[in-house]
Amino acid sequence: TQSFYLFELQPETIIALMTVTLFPIRLLIAAFMMLLAWPFAFIASVGRSETTVEPQCLWRRLVDIILRIIMRVMWFAGGFHWMTVKGRRALPTEAPILTLAPHSSYFDAIPVTMTMSSIVMKAESKDIPLWGTLIKYIRPVFVSRSDQDSRKKTVEEIKRRARSGGEWPQIMIFPEGTCTNRSCLITFKPGAFIPAVPVQPVVIRYPNKLDSITWTWQGPGAFQILWLTLCQLHNEFVIEFLPIYTPSEEEKKNPALFAINVRRIMAKALGVPITDYSFEDCQLAMAEGQLRLPVDTCLLEFAKLVRRLGLKPQNSEKVLQEYGNRARKLEGQKLGLEGFAHFLDVPVSDMLRDMFGLFDEHEDNRMDIREYVIALSVVCRPAKTLETMKLAFKMFEAEEDGAITESELAVILKTALGVSHISVSHLFTAIDVDNTGKITFDLHSAPYNDHQTQPSLSTLKVKGAAATSKTANGICPEFSDHDGTIDGLKKHN
Repeated sequence: TQSFYLFELQPETIIALMTVTLFPIRLLIAAFMMLLAWPFAFIASVGRSETTVEPQCLWRRLVDIILRIIMRVMWFAGGFHWMTVKGRRALPTEAPILTLAPHSSYFDAIPVTMTMSSIVMKAESKDIPLWGTLIKYIRPVFVSRSDQDSRKKTVEEIKRRARSGGEWPQIMIFPEGTCTNRSCLITFKPGAFIPAVPVQPVVIRYPNKLDSITWTWQGPGAFQILWLTLCQLHNEFVIEFLPIYTPSEEEKKNPALFAINVRRIMAKALGVPITDYSFEDCQLAMAEGQLRLPVDTCLLEFAKLVRRLGLKPQNSEKVLQEYGNRARKLEGQKLGLEGFAHFLDVPVSDMLRDMFGLFDEHEDNRMDIREYVIALSVVCRPAKTLETMKLAFKMFEAEEDGAITESELAVILKTALGVSHISVSHLFTAIDVDNTGKITFDLHSAPYNDHQTQPSLSTLKVKGAAATSKTANGICPEFSDHDGTIDGLKKHN
């Protein structure tokens, strides 16, 4: 299904032939071009300030031209013989931010080398030999994972550059925040839209008959993508600069709305649908914890509302413990919509009503705030099931004996799974061997080696029992199939 068939050879034969002929040549040329670019990028970066931008003198402009030529030769050697450019790129004074989508591969670096725009990158990248020097030349905004305030600092730096009146280079941002397969546009992160300045939407396409470009979190690895792409005789690339989008006053105050409207324009230009789910939703659904979410969980809907309302805390551990303590003091007291808003310290809105509806199980305009805390813990810590269960037991356990009942265990588990009903009778009976009607959470931290199974949620101590009773199954993906039924979503559709 590609140009290789001109030779009337099977694809496997073509790939084998290209692997020993074209691939090594292209790889060597690309590596040589990067080595050739390094001294120019190094010289141009010496003495630069991270807070101010120097005037573009003649020699710096010359270096910029040389680097663009070198990078273009590198891409040409990789099979990108010609690149189609549609529309006009805006000047930095017209649109200080370029928003690109869809983001599907590390080959999306092509528009970066074409424009020499700044990008947002993790701080660790600047320490990579050779690559770090090339990256520093385009004056990226660095994000540090070790700094808890990094996200705030990054947003402030983007705002500072975007409002510099064109002094700084344009900032190129992929608002999806992760690679996708280009079949739709996922939720845009708000970083590019918080500065409330005009942006230029830019869409990119790889219209190859054989897609060897896409590099997602599930699929071929980075080297395999490089290998298959360099084995193609020709790779197509199309970039289209759409008209500048100037935010309205409402969009300036609401970055999420700004992002939604820009995404809609870009999706229309690409001819693809949009989805309100994000990469974090995939992480939540696929998290490797002791408690795996069912396909029909409403926690994905809950996670979307958490993002839109800005309720996901930066320091999740601290905030969840505070919420847990406050919820425990309420002792199961149900809250209305106003009380829910007061607990979260947010105004009442339509989105908050939607979230409230997820927990208003009996449709009596009341909810148990403990269920919200459990759901938020799952969303913030999808792989830390034991921590979520420990927090849940802390909120539900009785003051006098620190135990919970079967009905309370059912509430905890159905909230953690995001379903409307779950039967826990078999599980509870297996744990409560003394038939006391109560169980406690007793988390053992005994060491385990590579040949042992990591302790699971089955480590639950029976109230009043002399020894810990462990179920063979514990709490795992097969639990619902073994022990009862899980009915669809909660009230919210």
